[in-house]
Amino acid sequence: MLENAVRLISTELVEESIRRQEVALLANGAVDAHTGKFTGRSPRDKYFVDYPGCPLPREMHQWLSEEQFEELYVLTRQHLQDKGSFLFDGAVNQHPDFTIPVRFYTEFAWHNLFVQRLFLTADGSQEPVYTVYVAPTLRADPSHHGTRSETFIVLHPQRRIVLIGGTGYAGEIKKSIFTLMHYHLAQNDVMPMHCSASMGNQGDVALFFGLSGTGKTTLSADPSRRLIGDDEHGWSDQGVFNMENGCYAKCIDLSEEREPDIYHAIRFGTVLENVGYDQKRNPLYEDRSLTENTRAAYPLEFIQNRVPEGYGGHPSAVVFLSADATGVLPAVARLSPDDARRHYLLGYTSKLAGTERGVIQPEATFSACFAQPFLTYLPIYYADMLMERLARYHVPVYLLNTGWVGGGYGEVPRMPLKITRHLVHLALSGQLEDVPTYRDEELAITVPEHIPDVPDEFLNPRIAFANAEVYDKRRQELVASFRAAWDPINLQK
Repeated sequence: MLENAVRLISTELVEESIRRQEVALLANGAVDAHTGKFTGRSPRDKYFVDYPGCPLPREMHQWLSEEQFEELYVLTRQHLQDKGSFLFDGAVNQHPDFTIPVRFYTEFAWHNLFVQRLFLTADGSQEPVYTVYVAPTLRADPSHHGTRSETFIVLHPQRRIVLIGGTGYAGEIKKSIFTLMHYHLAQNDVMPMHCSASMGNQGDVALFFGLSGTGKTTLSADPSRRLIGDDEHGWSDQGVFNMENGCYAKCIDLSEEREPDIYHAIRFGTVLENVGYDQKRNPLYEDRSLTENTRAAYPLEFIQNRVPEGYGGHPSAVVFLSADATGVLPAVARLSPDDARRHYLLGYTSKLAGTERGVIQPEATFSACFAQPFLTYLPIYYADMLMERLARYHVPVYLLNTGWVGGGYGEVPRMPLKITRHLVHLALSGQLEDVPTYRDEELAITVPEHIPDVPDEFLNPRIAFANAEVYDKRRQELVASFRAAWDPINLQK
């Protein structure tokens, strides 16, 4: 334990982060931190440690040696000892059979508040299994430490340590824990999933898989259903559980009308990242001056319509989400087991601005299992886990396009949330099971021909394109990119 680490409760951390001028206190009671040049994750600066007997596939990760890690470890601890740090003994995984204690040391007070928002508080009955050190003002020496830049996110599964330095973006902390769970839970036959989860009035559980910006948080925070969690879950023999105890919601263009649960969760105790505000300290959710990847971190207890236990039974439906910027994918499609396997390994979406450093315009991306940066084993390993569970519990799978349908990004408005939620309700209730469909073998989807209250152009995007030749060209380009990503050799990378 670091000798001078300070334990503070959340209210004290609010006071301390304001006193240290790390954040601004806004009119709604939330604190707002601006994270500098890093407003998203930096996946090229993430490393694993190459220790003897490490079971992780070498081709998937960047590596540091034990000696390089040890030097960074000593340097990070000394930095936090000199600067002072804040200590939080937390835990991950809501189901009591799978809860894992995690200790966090953070240089910034607001980072400690952040982890207190997102994770459980340890009950003190166990020593920490993992320890995370967060030192944003510490810089690595690439020529000496073997890193690509001065920024480093280093995971050592054997010693159960995470080091984070050179970046103030809090999402690196959250996603480091998620990466560790892809290692730890998988070893115990629990499937780690990058998905949100909600529960209906009859106890039915729905899972929404997707990359950042595809709508996981929005669709799981449905007023007619209860939230289990918005981003990270495990699927065990007992059902689905939330890994976290909070939400990390994107809040660009947030409005009370469209997303009331998220809007009202932003109050005293919530941590905002990179949100603009006016002279009266009112948040400006439409402000993109710093990034589109503006965020709000708040505990689940701030959501009234939630499942307080943080877990439920086996899912009754699985939904894959894609924010397609080409306009080619239909609004909804049913996936056969073979289709589901392909699309899960594909993990297609259009990466939205701000999600990662340097992304300005939407760009096509393929992220195996909708979680490529966080996987520790080969994608096929997690795909096998999913397919076994889908078959065992007879779970239907759907693909929803939450991006642009019938025209590309900048050409037509984004898919209306009202219609997307309507399609979700139809899928979860089984009402899309027996409707007439058409088959697209090249895209591996089966699409309803007509759905009441849904415009036909959302189901057949070609008829909505101003120029059918443009649609045909984009579709063939998308098919070609799908084929390349489905290459078994590529899937192992």
